[in-house]
Amino acid sequence: MTTLCFRHSAFAGHVTPAGHPEQVARLAAVDAGLAGLDLRFEDAPLAADAEVLRCHPQAYLDRLRAAAPASGFAQVDGDTYLSAGSLDAAFRAVGGACAAVDAVVAGTARNAFVAARPPGHHAETETAMGFCLFGTVAIAAKRALDHHGLSRLAIVDFDVHHGNGSQDLLWHENRTLFCSSHQMPLYPGSGSPREVGAHGQIVNLPLRDGSGGGSMRAGYEAVIFPRIAAFRPELILVSAGFDAHADDPLAGLEWQAEDFAWLTHRICDLADTFCHGRVVSCLEGGYDLPALTASVAAHVGVLQERSR
Repeated sequence: MTTLCFRHSAFAGHVTPAGHPEQVARLAAVDAGLAGLDLRFEDAPLAADAEVLRCHPQAYLDRLRAAAPASGFAQVDGDTYLSAGSLDAAFRAVGGACAAVDAVVAGTARNAFVAARPPGHHAETETAMGFCLFGTVAIAAKRALDHHGLSRLAIVDFDVHHGNGSQDLLWHENRTLFCSSHQMPLYPGSGSPREVGAHGQIVNLPLRDGSGGGSMRAGYEAVIFPRIAAFRPELILVSAGFDAHADDPLAGLEWQAEDFAWLTHRICDLADTFCHGRVVSCLEGGYDLPALTASVAAHVGVLQERSR
């Protein structure tokens, strides 16, 4: 058994304006990081509307469809755009995440990586923002809980920006433990440790600019990992953003590829202890292309190693 990886050519159909950091070229950088790894590849399926509606209302979906342009761009937020292929890509990002959950829960894969764009963890209930249209990981979580009947799952979001969208979508969901590490202060401005969710099931770990991988490791060991262990999840989902890398232009946490490898190993340790190794990871940020390649190789390389 090896890591299952979901990709699709439609992800290149989500086109952003020239100079935008969330660019089509990210896909080639991710593919370069996956090259040489022993993975099983599948096409990300197109999600049904019903999957998206697990987290977003019909009116929001209707509004995005009405805004989608036949050509050029439609700006739906200060930094979030729709092109003609954006909604197809976003629906396949959700479809890939849900298919990954299905496979891992069924035991046909031990873990999975969804190499999709656009990212999802900033999309709130009725708000597209931060390059994100749908709350991909939150939707996958709801599928695991409501379709597969899981009773507890944990989400680890190590993107450099706080996962405000996932937090919003899961604020009242006591079957999830949402854990986010992120640089603070930084966009989107949320992510205080005081934000704990309706049931105390949200854990935010702010990290200082320039604090480096050592501070991250200490914070996870002291704050996040004990909470996951106490929660005893049946599945771990990962919002895998690689923009905490030292070379990334949008932030300054100064991590290296080996920090992502360490973090992935520790997540897999918890998964081995509590949930038969079941991990589903979905691509979020990461905007320096060589750093993205190195970080994806480190992260997915560990998943592949731990899948056997």
